[in-house]
Amino acid sequence: MLVETPQHPPEVYAQIREMAADFARDQILPHAEKIDRDESFPEDIFKQMAQLGLFGVTIPEEYGGGGVDCYAYAIVMEALARGYSSVADQCGLVELVATLIHQFGTDQQKARWLSSVTGFERKVAYCLTEAEAGSDLSSIRTTAVRQSSGWRLNGSKLWINNAPLADIGIVLARTDPEKGHRGMSVFVVDLHADGVSRGPREHKMGQRGSQVGPLFFDDVQLPGEALLGEQDRGFYMIMSVLEKGRVGIGALATGIAQAGLEAARDYAKTRKQFGRPIADFQGIQWMLAQMSMEIAAARALVQRAALLIDNGKSATEASSMAKCFASDMAVRQTAEAVQIFGGSGYIKGYEVERLYRDAKITQIYEGTNQIQRTIIARQLLK
Repeated sequence: MLVETPQHPPEVYAQIREMAADFARDQILPHAEKIDRDESFPEDIFKQMAQLGLFGVTIPEEYGGGGVDCYAYAIVMEALARGYSSVADQCGLVELVATLIHQFGTDQQKARWLSSVTGFERKVAYCLTEAEAGSDLSSIRTTAVRQSSGWRLNGSKLWINNAPLADIGIVLARTDPEKGHRGMSVFVVDLHADGVSRGPREHKMGQRGSQVGPLFFDDVQLPGEALLGEQDRGFYMIMSVLEKGRVGIGALATGIAQAGLEAARDYAKTRKQFGRPIADFQGIQWMLAQMSMEIAAARALVQRAALLIDNGKSATEASSMAKCFASDMAVRQTAEAVQIFGGSGYIKGYEVERLYRDAKITQIYEGTNQIQRTIIARQLLK
């Protein structure tokens, strides 16, 4: 039974929810269709978010963060995703990068990078995935070799969010090839440095406001202070923040589904067939009821995982459950929203058509749902 409780009074979270929801409704949603159509990067929206403290929700205020907790982070991610999930995804990206720097950086590193990251003065990239290393991070081939002046970085990364425009990247590289996953380290890399190049931007099915592409590192010279945390502890550092990352994606998926439910409910009240609103028909009512139940269940799983993190307890199983259930639910229930809209739901320009496309990636990134089920099973069988 869950005994963990939020760290702040209910009114604190209510204020955060209201602020994020108002911003999503007024500043994000009106632009979502155009961003999706043009595959544009809404930098003006992100700058406004930074001013409101919506980047680095769990990072102390002295570094430009919100100074709250993971429970509040989940609230913000869900609210922003109800506006447009690409915007929420940027919030999640900044949260993970800022968390790594805050948890493992030296005072000098935190002073140099954190405020500019949470203030959106520097755009960030989280550089893990490679052609042969997606779910299996232990197979990365990017290397960092120690030199007298620092490190020499070589390799490539694939499908990296913000790669076409990021200023700094958190890069996982091998520093001791003989040690497998125990020989990896994390570096903060200036992505404008000599030897760094960017491939063409990918054109995605959904969340098209997120800019994704490859990065290439050809004898990139890194100073010694580019190393984040301890040498050869990179794999464990990355794993340590994935619980929060999965909470974020679970909340984002829940927000997508909630937007689909609201759109489907409103349409069902106004769309008439056989002389009556389709909301009068039991078949539609049951679809809406099922959507509402599953969204509530996903939200509860996300909140449970967030509370475990905030109370210093392991959330490995809980965060995998939250991410897996919420993302599967979002795909399933946005499909139902399209069904309620009928032919209109299959046409571009209708919100539910975009939501259906946006939901799919939540089953894939931050660890595929097949990997999440493996993690859950391992925890059960310990």
